[in-house]
Amino acid sequence: MHNVNPQIPQGWKDILQNEFSKHYFIVLKQFLLDEKSKYTIYPENKNIFNAYNSMDFHDVKVVILGQDPYHGTGQAHGLSFSVKDGVAYPPSLKNIFTELADDTGCSYPSSGNLSKWAKQGVLLLNAVLTVRAGEANSHRCMGWEHFTDATIQAISEKLENVVFILWGKPAQMKEKLIDTSKHLVLKAPHPSPLSSYRGFFGSKPFSKTNEYLTARGKEPIDWCLE
Repeated sequence: MHNVNPQIPQGWKDILQNEFSKHYFIVLKQFLLDEKSKYTIYPENKNIFNAYNSMDFHDVKVVILGQDPYHGTGQAHGLSFSVKDGVAYPPSLKNIFTELADDTGCSYPSSGNLSKWAKQGVLLLNAVLTVRAGEANSHRCMGWEHFTDATIQAISEKLENVVFILWGKPAQMKEKLIDTSKHLVLKAPHPSPLSSYRGFFGSKPFSKTNEYLTARGKEPIDWCLE
């Protein structure tokens, strides 16, 4: 965990450089070193900043905000809601794919790996970037939220016409960081089985995102994963 000072693209570095020297980040790095000495941490080191490494700052078109990484073996690889190839879909991802097929006509994907979205400028950002194996939310309130809030604020301030997809209450609380006069915020219940029938299904986030991007002269996202 010594290299938690991320090797991220220069555009992100220019924007977030100051965060790495702040007190919270120094404390966070020490916390992660301690955790790693006692527990298995997900995702693996090289994937902690995968969301950032998938695109440069100025290429962000869409932000899909998650909570913390999956805590099961081999699931998390640094992109919110995404799992590695060959890993069974978690329930929330199943529901996302059901809505995807319904909204766009894309066929139901055979892999839960969302890297194809990330490569097109969809920032799949978790509010917390690490987790202890088997323990959801175990790294909450340890400092990551400051870093990811700074990320959201920077996107809001320095970019224009970005779509922020906020599923569930914790994600929707981040709306206060976003300038809604120059960005689109799409809100719906969380895709987890507990809340998906309360309005996640039928919310059409994928087609609404593309309508907005197209209307502003941006290339739409090819959401189909097959």
